[in-house]
Amino acid sequence: MNATKARGPRRGGGKADARQSGPLSGAATAPGDKSISHRALILGALARGETRVRGLLEADDVLRTAAAMRMLGPEVERDRTPEGALWRIAGAPWRTPETPLYLGNSGTGVRLIMGAVAGAGIAAAFDGDASLRSRPMGRVLEPLRMMGLETTDENGRLPVALEACQDLKAITVKLTTPSAQVKSAILLAALGAQGVTRVHEPELCRDHTERMLAAFGADLSMTSDGEQGRFIEIAGGQSLTACDVIVPGDPSSAAFPLAAALITPGSDVTVRGVLVNPLRTGFYETLREMGADIAFENEREESGEPVADIRARHSVLHGVEVPASRAPSMIDEYPVLAIVAAHAHGETMMRGLEELRVKESDRIASVEAGLAAIGGDAASGPDWLRVRGKGGALKGGALIKTHHDHRIAMSFLVAGLASEKPVEIDDAAMIATSFPDFFALMTSLGGDLGVS
Repeated sequence: MNATKARGPRRGGGKADARQSGPLSGAATAPGDKSISHRALILGALARGETRVRGLLEADDVLRTAAAMRMLGPEVERDRTPEGALWRIAGAPWRTPETPLYLGNSGTGVRLIMGAVAGAGIAAAFDGDASLRSRPMGRVLEPLRMMGLETTDENGRLPVALEACQDLKAITVKLTTPSAQVKSAILLAALGAQGVTRVHEPELCRDHTERMLAAFGADLSMTSDGEQGRFIEIAGGQSLTACDVIVPGDPSSAAFPLAAALITPGSDVTVRGVLVNPLRTGFYETLREMGADIAFENEREESGEPVADIRARHSVLHGVEVPASRAPSMIDEYPVLAIVAAHAHGETMMRGLEELRVKESDRIASVEAGLAAIGGDAASGPDWLRVRGKGGALKGGALIKTHHDHRIAMSFLVAGLASEKPVEIDDAAMIATSFPDFFALMTSLGGDLGVS
């Protein structure tokens, strides 16, 4: 038994660490995309008939959404098959749940379900853990109130209660911040509204809800605004029809092993079956600009989404300017991009990052402090992060405060694989919210990670 397996991680919490272990190599399959997994459960629960889903991400955030769907009336079951887990969702009219819907740490789940509940014309209360309670909900509640919904909240945060509204009205609204969660909540509410709802999206963000609504039979139109955005129109009173969904691999999760390969000398890693929707590939576009040896192979389409196998090999990288316009397509990947940038030659400037201040943690502050602790050089402002690369390995040898943020935790474990000394994180428990097999996947590629 090698050292990596001997230190093999346990499920659950506790400190964890990563250390140099030589080149990473091999192929692995990315976990299912979190965004699409949430939407498959919600739309399947709204649709007539039985929706069957393969590849669903079985992480805490998504399982909270599955539990919420059961509380709202639809049947949600998981079957074992020779091809893997098969989730079956039997759509049914939604009913007011007897107790609040508890979404744990899932911002996507709570915001999308709020929109769907509004459109279903029922009442529901929502709550989450301490991290989710600290995150803003007002930007979703405001358009729902414009549609006629009455709500109560704690200064724009959880816990939130939505009153039943049988005469929801269509609205015309312009998104002030590029947020797929806000846009999706409006579109889901619009299914139950009177009239045609029109959403102006000045800056394009993830379009999984639009794609999946169309797959479930919804009639919606998308037209250019003549600049960089578009208008989305959807009529109320529509019914959805069940369909089969194959969830592609999550590009945000695939970013971790691929980033590790780029900064670990001698590495050659392939992650199979990754979603390469153009509105989700900003991270990979940036890596190519930095000089990364990264390629999309075996490109294909599955369930209406483009998919590819992504191969990354250790590369000599240089700093770049990452434009603010790219932020919506890679908002979850900035922490691990900062780790990559710290190993590059020269300065990388990332702009348009105000959304990172209100994620599971203040990710800009967490990254800046973490890099300083392991020998990196970073500075930040309200909506920007600058990393001056060392052109090689960082010194490591520090304990990183994750602030209960899964992406901060995984990013600094990636850093540890290429650092001179081990990097330790204070809590590994939250990694299960998005990537429950992170430790197993990384160790299968040769990474030396474990729970302290």
